[in-house]
Amino acid sequence: MGISLPHILIFAVVAILLLGGGRFSSMMGDVAKGVKQFKKGMAEEDEEKPKPAARLQAQPPVDPNPSAELQPMKDDRPQV
Repeated sequence: MGISLPHILIFAVVAILLLGGGRFSSMMGDVAKGVKQFKKGMAEEDEEKPKPAARLQAQPPVDPNPSAELQPMKDDRPQV
């Protein structure tokens, strides 16, 4: 047993009768202003993206075999 559409409509009519039409609409206007402010704040947060870090200075490529006496290992896997 949950809240259905007729229950919500009855509740809305009772709220309008108790609070008055003008007061109820001003409350809804305040809610709308709050939503606008929230969206504006989220948009401003997106605009303030952090700047990318400075790049490192280019370095010369590394020589893969700096010593002439170093040689690659021999392949000792069995030949098929």
